Amino acid sequence: MCRPLPLAIALMAVLTTLPAAAAESKSRHLWGTINVCDTLSHPDTIGVRGSMPGAANEKERMFMRFRVQYFNRTEQKWHNIRNGGDSGFVGVGPARYKARQAGRLFEFAPPAGSSFQLRAKVLFEWRLGSKVVHREALLSTAGHRSSAGSDPAGYSSDTCVIA
Repeated sequence: MCRPLPLAIALMAVLTTLPAAAAESKSRHLWGTINVCDTLSHPDTIGVRGSMPGAANEKERMFMRFRVQYFNRTEQKWHNIRNGGDSGFVGVGPARYKARQAGRLFEFAPPAGSSFQLRAKVLFEWRLGSKVVHREALLSTAGHRSSAGSDPAGYSSDTCVIA
């Protein structure tokens, strides 16, 4: 026997979270970029920055995770850098703000005479207590405006070559 009231309540709970999740997925405030790439001030360093929009629920907290990937020329594939290329999840604050940004620097010294082609993958989570209510993952793209940390100022790229 079907119990319509509990089923209807459960369905309404799912449906009320969909518009917020869809809005977060399509927001212009959701992005990841490379904002530092082997500069004089940051040699052998890649900087990854992300932006994520706030959510409809002010009680939610936002988290980002920054992963650096390298391009294997032999396989023609991207791989996560396992040693030193993962920030773990970083709290970026409550979801009541229109958008929040955060970033991390990663240092990789290539062997003499070689270079690394790198990109970033940024994972985003909106949490209510210990429950993840929405998540997204994006690869780094160019053309974003960081609120801080770019070297040089205003730099934004999809990849980085460290030589």
